[in-house]
Amino acid sequence: MGPCGLGYRNISTCIGRILFEPRLPGFINRLGSLRGCESMDMNAAGTLVLETLHQASSQDTEVLKPAEQRLKQWETEPGFYSILLNIFSNHSIDINVRWLAVLYFKNGIDRYWRKSAPNAISEEEKCSLRQGLASSFTEPVSQVATQIAVLISKVARLDCPREWPDLVPCLLTAVKSDSALVQHRALLVLHHVVKTLSSKRLAGDRRLFQELTAGVFAFVLNLWNTHYKSFLDQVCHNNHTYYLTFLYQPFVFFGFLFNEVAFCLLQVPVEGSSGMLASLEKALLTLRILRKLTVHGFKKPHDSQDVRMFLSMVFDRAKTMLECRKSLRSVDHTVAAALCEKFAIHLTKILLDTLEHHPFSYVDFIQPSLEFAVVYVFTPAGDSLLFERFTVQCLNLIKAILLCAEYKPAKVVEETKEPETLRAHQIKMGFFTANTLTEMCKKLVTHYFLLTTDDLKQWDSDPEGFAIDEGGESWKYSLRPCTENIFLALFHEFRVVLSPVLLEMIQNNHNLVAPDNLSAILKKDAVYNAVGLAAFDFYDEVNFDQWFSTTLGEELRIKEGNYRVIRRRVAWLIGQWTGVKLSQELRPALYSSMLPLLEQGEDIAVRLTASSTLKLAVDDFEFNTDQFLPFLEPCFSLLFALLQEAQECDTKMHVLYVLSFIVERVGFSIRPYSNALIQYLPLLWEQSAEHNMLRCAIVSTLVHLAKAIGVLNKDFYQFLIPVIALSTDMAQDAHVYLLEDGLELWLAVLENSTQMTPELLQLFNNMQPLFQHHADNLRTCLYITQANILLSPEQFLKVRFPLVVVKMYGAIVVASSNEMLADMRSEGIVMTMRLIETCLRAAPSIAQEIVKPILPRVFEAVYRGSEYPMVMSMYLSVMSRILLSSRDVFSQVVSIVAQLEDSRAEIILDKILDVWLDKMALVTQLERRKLLGIALTSLLTVQSSYVLEKFCGVLLCVTEVLNDVVKLDRDGGMFDALMYSDQLSSSVSEDDLDYETEHDQRRRMLAATDPVHTIVLRDYLQTQLTELHQQLGTSQFEQLVLTVDVETLSQARLYVII
Repeated sequence: MGPCGLGYRNISTCIGRILFEPRLPGFINRLGSLRGCESMDMNAAGTLVLETLHQASSQDTEVLKPAEQRLKQWETEPGFYSILLNIFSNHSIDINVRWLAVLYFKNGIDRYWRKSAPNAISEEEKCSLRQGLASSFTEPVSQVATQIAVLISKVARLDCPREWPDLVPCLLTAVKSDSALVQHRALLVLHHVVKTLSSKRLAGDRRLFQELTAGVFAFVLNLWNTHYKSFLDQVCHNNHTYYLTFLYQPFVFFGFLFNEVAFCLLQVPVEGSSGMLASLEKALLTLRILRKLTVHGFKKPHDSQDVRMFLSMVFDRAKTMLECRKSLRSVDHTVAAALCEKFAIHLTKILLDTLEHHPFSYVDFIQPSLEFAVVYVFTPAGDSLLFERFTVQCLNLIKAILLCAEYKPAKVVEETKEPETLRAHQIKMGFFTANTLTEMCKKLVTHYFLLTTDDLKQWDSDPEGFAIDEGGESWKYSLRPCTENIFLALFHEFRVVLSPVLLEMIQNNHNLVAPDNLSAILKKDAVYNAVGLAAFDFYDEVNFDQWFSTTLGEELRIKEGNYRVIRRRVAWLIGQWTGVKLSQELRPALYSSMLPLLEQGEDIAVRLTASSTLKLAVDDFEFNTDQFLPFLEPCFSLLFALLQEAQECDTKMHVLYVLSFIVERVGFSIRPYSNALIQYLPLLWEQSAEHNMLRCAIVSTLVHLAKAIGVLNKDFYQFLIPVIALSTDMAQDAHVYLLEDGLELWLAVLENSTQMTPELLQLFNNMQPLFQHHADNLRTCLYITQANILLSPEQFLKVRFPLVVVKMYGAIVVASSNEMLADMRSEGIVMTMRLIETCLRAAPSIAQEIVKPILPRVFEAVYRGSEYPMVMSMYLSVMSRILLSSRDVFSQVVSIVAQLEDSRAEIILDKILDVWLDKMALVTQLERRKLLGIALTSLLTVQSSYVLEKFCGVLLCVTEVLNDVVKLDRDGGMFDALMYSDQLSSSVSEDDLDYETEHDQRRRMLAATDPVHTIVLRDYLQTQLTELHQQLGTSQFEQLVLTVDVETLSQARLYVII
């Protein structure tokens, strides 16, 4: 080692020309241990960083943690990344240290490379770093080389081509190097750079990438050909021991003539094969580059002759690679065979990506793609060559062509605007002849749908994992869901052709088979699978009621031998057809047939499938609760037993989901059977501490149970409170999974509680952070707050916040609401105002002071008069309730608004009244109109000249409300319709739920005391007018009446004496 400790002979070489001497002393000082040593040689910084990286790679946490902290502090120091570059470029240093140096460098790019980043790396240093990175193509360790390539690609994303124009030319030069290592590493870097640049989506970036592609595509294509041919040459001629025979085997399939090339590799020794592997790896890297260039580097790939040639070559080279893989596997050359697999897979990815992004450029390749995929997947030619992932890719290619929207003409073909769409459609229809479709359908059902020996072994060893269906996009990667998806696509597109084929399969497999005839059982299972998948397109062809009542019912009752396969499939098939074509009269028979399949003696996979079928039956639109009730107790008991026996987390989630769904559908009817589940769920909750998704399913089940049970017993209640606390605490990591269901559970508990408890009050400590950070759940949070207020208004609004001694829950709610209103849309404002109104209705004497901080915003919004009608309606409602509960508070708020507007209170009140009278007609809800009418009527006796000036307008608005609310009884007498209505005020009725709760009763009781339902507006107006008459005297009152127009006066006199 040299004096610098990094293997260099002098300090300047160690730090390199990319470390800036004027800045280094400051860096050294800030390193801590070298403080005050500004004259020290430059090797001190590099040595100290190297030592710290050694410590950071230690397994001892006492050594590791301080080292990580020091490295974190140095991230923003000038020269730090230059030292890291020197360290990971020195191949004599320990690989773990170099790996760590690369990672810190890579993280630094994300944080400090952008010019706008805080503590950004200087432009001078970045220039030198780019120079150093562009010459780093000799890394011997592949894992480190990959990280360096990713690192360079991150820099390229930000700097190439403007600040780093020579990167790509440098890489293209390096890939032509005489050194095989430099070639490979340069190709690796080029791959990652192209991959990163191709992912940029801004128009300018895409244009630059297209320019890059135009300049390099032909070169990379030629490079690919070179490495690919080099691989084949080495396979054939290396040491004269490779003998590769080309066998051209012409054959006819569905009327098409194909020349298939087969390879017979007689001998492949391991010795001397490293060159072959290197060529294959480089060919694969260049192929990956070509994929990104083809898909993202051209607006219209078909306009490029090179691209058309490249895509044309894909099919033959895929065939070659399949043959090479077969031969290499036959001589146990597994590494090379695996690379051949990757190569073949990547070729199919190119076809799929081009089809997805450039469907019209792909039209010329539809025919060869279909021929290629169908020959290998559906004919004997592919039997010895295929492997699962390649089969999946081929099937996905067929499906993508089938479902491509650009290849589907308009319903009226003549109206299709794009000629290429018609051409693509004609090619598809020309290929998918009746014979081709028939053979494909039969091969899918009788070959790919069959359960394999491995499937049956998995069923025996892991029945729970076998029974749980793969979801999401598993069809992209797994063979069984992929074959089912292509079958669905084919059947949907060509129903007329394939329906008779599938019907024939059903008829051929209609009879009962012997329990010991496994082959026949598996074939019937495959046919039933096809019938279930095609249910929505096949329903006119099958009398499913008759089939269910005869053959299927009999097969469910056979328990011997291998009939578990049939029982499971029949149970699944019934579930698939339940929502398609199973009559209402047969639903009880369906429930009855599932019960034996849920019993403990049955196979676990069959039981899980039966539970899914039961869920589908209960979820059906035509589900009748009365039909299901006789089966509720045994179904629930058997499902609960299955839940207890299940071992896997996913299985428990599945069964819980079914139980939860049944509870939701049957509602209160579940009460007699719920105790066992209620007692089991706390235990399951404790066992699932490490499984947040299972806990999510538990909380969802608890929501439905709490709603169905109604008033909660003490033990259940004591379990739910900590569950809610954990689920809604933003300081807990689990809230990410549990929050939404936790809030629903919180609301359900409040709605079914008969009294407020300290534990329930304590939960509200979690609410303030939710108001601030979870707009998605704001509606539920407001409902929870409203439910707390209605449960115990005075206790909730006055209780003190534990961490904010001087504030109360009510004040916290109002403060949070006031903050949120500034950024809310109309819907959010309406919900928040309903909450404020609930406070005023539930505890007017307390709430009028508590809500005062938010009232200036409300009054000011009315003063401006520019809000949407719904929002203005809520603002006016809140204002009306303040006026009815406390004129003093009303006057104080008007004065505050006057100060904010730099005006006088009288002017503000005058403008508010103008807006009020003008917007009154926009309030459509009858209860709110009456509320506003009562409030306006109360103003008549406040002895304000500003109010009396608007006497005509007030009388007109109140009279219009009377026209709406006053009805005639049978005797012709007038009555206030809202006095006798059972409806709640609109702020409650819109939130009504479809089940009866304690909360519903509290809302009705609140409505019973609401002025809207307790004040007869007609009588109140008469009283106010009489008092006004007394205040003004007869002369002034008569003059006031003269200000009212004749029509309004005549309308008002229908209700009152003026």
